[in-house]
Amino acid sequence: MARYTLVYGVRLVPEGSVKGLDAATLTLSDGSTSDVTLHTIDGTIPQLRRALDRSLDAFFDLLPGADEEDLEKFAD
Repeated sequence: MARYTLVYGVRLVPEGSVKGLDAATLTLSDGSTSDVTLHTIDGTIPQLRRALDRSLDAFFDLLPGADEEDLEKFAD
């Protein structure tokens, strides 16, 4: 089974205070770069928790970049 690094970040700010969101880029060990998709979710703390949980579930349902063997074993 392959091993992975999950890259994520979370920041909680008052709703309506985000003016802009710049792209996030990873620099990989081989020198190449890869963009990281950034998302925003608005709501109360309970709503944010549920939405974040659903978002992570969806991410793992897709498993972008995963080896075919891992997709077969762990995708629902």
